[in-house]
This record gives sequence, structure tokens and C-alpha cells, in this order.
Amino acid sequence: MNQLTPSPGLCCANCGEELKGEFCHGCGQSIKSVIRPVSHMLEDAGDLFFHMDERIVHTLPPLYTKPGFLTLEYFSGRRVRYIAPFRLMFVFCLLAFFFAHLALDSTPLGSALAGTASERDDIAQLQAAKTADDVRELYREQMKQLDAALANPGLPGPARPAIEMTKDVVRDAANKRLAELKAEPVAPESGDNGSHRSRRWDHSATVVDIGWLPDAVNRRLALGIAHLKANLIQIESGGPEKTEALRRISEGFFSVLPQTLLVMIPVFALILKLFYVFKRRLYMEHIIVALHSHAFLFISLLGLMLLGFAKDGIRPHFSPGASAISLVQAAMWVWMPLYLLIMQKRVYRQGWPMTLLKYWLIGSIYFWLLLFALVVAAVLGAAH
Repeated sequence: MNQLTPSPGLCCANCGEELKGEFCHGCGQSIKSVIRPVSHMLEDAGDLFFHMDERIVHTLPPLYTKPGFLTLEYFSGRRVRYIAPFRLMFVFCLLAFFFAHLALDSTPLGSALAGTASERDDIAQLQAAKTADDVRELYREQMKQLDAALANPGLPGPARPAIEMTKDVVRDAANKRLAELKAEPVAPESGDNGSHRSRRWDHSATVVDIGWLPDAVNRRLALGIAHLKANLIQIESGGPEKTEALRRISEGFFSVLPQTLLVMIPVFALILKLFYVFKRRLYMEHIIVALHSHAFLFISLLGLMLLGFAKDGIRPHFSPGASAISLVQAAMWVWMPLYLLIMQKRVYRQGWPMTLLKYWLIGSIYFWLLLFALVVAAVLGAAH
């Protein structure tokens, strides 16, 4: 009688071990081949960044409705059913800022400041010049272009002082390069009596020369300050120039805001570590608390904005529906601080009096630090 022999199983193409799942237990390589249709690759990319599978069903409802539940699950080692905290926070952070940008109706606008778009390249050319004659030749060409812009009868009034400040920046950069080459500085323009400058700081020449900073950083700071001054001048002028400057500042603010908040997450975790130092929790555990807290806040802000869009669309046609959405939004605003309080109580397991005291202290410290970070982001946006 013939004996039946078991069929050999699949083996790992990398190390030859017999496969017993989707990954090799010897080397960890996946059994999935990289030679697949593009549609499968797109599915993998979506899963890598968003994990848009059953994990999102297990993650979002408890994250929003059960304060601290997801964090305690992670502390207990039950992680595979849920989206990773950083990915969760990062995705909803981007979505929240995207819809916030839509809410402000930001559109790309061309700058009204002639020469501003190429200002950085002009200064870079001056700094790269090898001889004093090259510096003076580049300086004359750039000044000729700026003078031509000033002579344009269609130039908006608020752009004129901004171009004058651009000339100051170019002149300062040329003189600095000439000083490095041990040459005489360029002479002031004939008829330049400083009439375009007032005594206010935003109408004065921009010079940044911090000895311990690299020259490239000093030049970048000078350009940023010059852009800030130009934006302030346009805002003061009113009219279309003011609207354009405000939208340009808004673009800059939203471009640096995600990085600013990413920096604040480890800061918030450090505050938690200091206030709960006797709980003997690792700093990484506080990071997870911070990530889940911020993810909840971003989801709440995203929901509030989406409801706001829906309310604006419904109000002209069904006023009671818009009123109902307003009530839901009010409830969401109340739920946000209440959620964070309950989460802090459940995660750190202290009595209510101590939890309330620490909640108030942590919230106060983080509020002022966050406000400072937002001010810095606003200044960077104003220098856009």
C-alpha cells in the first residue's frame, strides 16, 4: 500500500524557513511579493499612512467617547486592534488644518511687492560674488530693476515703501560682501536723503548681524524681518493690499502651525511627567497620553468645522436644522475640557481633589506655553 506523504509547505524566499503565517518567523520577511499590480500598491500605501481598515472602527469611537480607554489599552499591551497614537494624531492634525484652511477661504495670491519674490536670489548672488567689481555690477543691475519698478505708474502706493526697503536690504548685503572682500562700500544713491524712511521701525533699513549665527541664518532673518515690515505696511494701507497681506500671513501661519504643535506634544508630555513624577511612569507613557489627548482635540476641531460647513449649507433652506447643529457644536465644546479631565483621572488614578488641582495647573501652564508657540507661529507667518 502506498503511503501518503505530506505536501511540503511554503518556504521563505529569503531564508528558506517554512512559513506558518503572513510573516517568516525566522527573518520576519512578509510573504507578500512586491511584484504586484499598482492597485495593490496603492492599497498598501493607504494602509501604511491611514490604516483605513477595521482598526479605525475600533479606534475612533472609544477615542472620542471613552476618555482614557485607548491609552489604558496601550499601557496593557493591547495595541494591534488600534491605530498607532502618532499616526492617529498626525493624520487628524493634517485633516483639521486642511479644513481650517478651507474655512478661511485661503487662495494663493501673487505678491504686490515687486522684486520680493526674487529678493532671496538677489542677495544670494551678491554673497556668492568673488570680486568687488562683481558685487558692484550685480548691485547696479538689481538697483536698476528696483528703480524701474518704482518708476512704473501702475505701482500700488503701499508697494512703494516696501520696494524702498528692498533696496535697503540689497544695499546692506552688497556692503557686507564688500567689507568681507576688504573693498570700499557702495556710495548712497544721489538724491537719497532718507525721505522714504520714517522713524518707525517698520520703515527703517533691515540689518541683522548676529556674530554667533552663520551668515545664511542672518540673511534669512533679515529677509523675514523685511517681509514682516512689508506686510505691516500693506495692512496699514487698507483696501485690497490689506486683504492680500492678511491672506499671505494666513498662508504662512498655517504652513508653520503643524510643526509648532508637533513640538508642543513632547512639551506637554514633559509637564505631565513633572506633575506625576511619583507615579513612576516612563516618559513614553506620558507621550502616549499627549498623543491621544491631541488626537481627540484634532478630531473634535475637525468635527466642529465639518458641522460648521453643514450648518452654513443648511441654514438658508432649513433653519431648525442649523439650530440643532449649533446645539451639537455647543455640546462638543463642553465635552472637550470635560473629556480631558476624565481622561487624566482614569489614566493617573488619583482622587478628585488632587486631579482637579493638577488639571488646573497643567492646563494653565500648557495654555501659556501654547499661546507663546502660537504667537511665534503668527510672527513667522507674518514674515511669509
